[in-house]
Amino acid sequence: MGNPKIILGIESSCDETAAAVVQRCTVGVKILSNVVATSLSLQAKFGGIIPEQAAREQLKSIIPVIGEAIDKAQITSNELDAVAVTRGPGLIGSLLVGVETAKTLTLLWNKPLVPVNHLIGHFYANWIYNPLPSFPAIGLLVSGGHTDLIIFKNHGVYQYLGGTRDDAAGECFDKTARLLGLPYPGGPAISKLAATGSPDKFILPKPMINSPDLDFSFSGLKTAVASLAENLKSKTGSLNPKTQADLAAAIEEAIVDVLVEKTLRAARDYNVEQVLVAGGVAANQKLSQTLRQRAATELPHMGVLIPPPPLCTDNAAYIAIAALYNFRPVNPLSVHADPSLSLRH
Repeated sequence: MGNPKIILGIESSCDETAAAVVQRCTVGVKILSNVVATSLSLQAKFGGIIPEQAAREQLKSIIPVIGEAIDKAQITSNELDAVAVTRGPGLIGSLLVGVETAKTLTLLWNKPLVPVNHLIGHFYANWIYNPLPSFPAIGLLVSGGHTDLIIFKNHGVYQYLGGTRDDAAGECFDKTARLLGLPYPGGPAISKLAATGSPDKFILPKPMINSPDLDFSFSGLKTAVASLAENLKSKTGSLNPKTQADLAAAIEEAIVDVLVEKTLRAARDYNVEQVLVAGGVAANQKLSQTLRQRAATELPHMGVLIPPPPLCTDNAAYIAIAALYNFRPVNPLSVHADPSLSLRH
């Protein structure tokens, strides 16, 4: 099958259990269904993700979620041309649930199976636009576990440019939020609080913002926030709401400024006409606003594509879309979950 039209996508890399059906159109794709079951409220009770618990929740949800996705798409399994599944990276227990389910279904239904790198998949949330993204393009992936820059030369052809040397941006949001006494997940909590704060009340480091490479580092920012919060608490006993808001605003600005500076530098260095942003942190409004504003001023010829917030976080629609544009089916029995998969070749 050289040109599939309808694909079922399955995503289970972390604490979301997701399935979606997408259809190839004359231009771009149409999302027929996109179902996500999350154990976020359960993980929030523990202040983060417990891998074993996440995998158990995946087991409970995977078959009902796939069934709901097919029902909402108003098709039958016979009408599917293929199945796509995230094979990594992620939590091994969670990945195994999705991969083994996909393998079983493709053998049962006699359908091709397309394994997808979850990190590349994130970028394909941008292929819902019209006109579609064009090549070459700089890709910024920014999520809880990953902060990477690549240059897309074509579908399935990209070059790794740089990434985080320690904490990812989303990880930094989570860790600094905990220092401020905010709930998990930290990114949305800091962003909401930052809207009421003043970022210039505290001077925080912006690690590697001026380094000549395209790498990132956020552990120094986390350490600076920890030290500052401890000093403030030693004086007053706790962080008052205004101080919390100002610190949140300073944290968000520091992270966003580094991400934007490095992304625009990559766009200049490689003379591209588009930047594609992907990952959970792409839903951050300050990031999207700052990147678009600076791009409009400094690189007015360049377009910035960022998926709508529901498609930034983990879901199966972009897994299916990635498979449509990178249709390379394999023997289902040869597919194995790879928790260490990355963007580095």
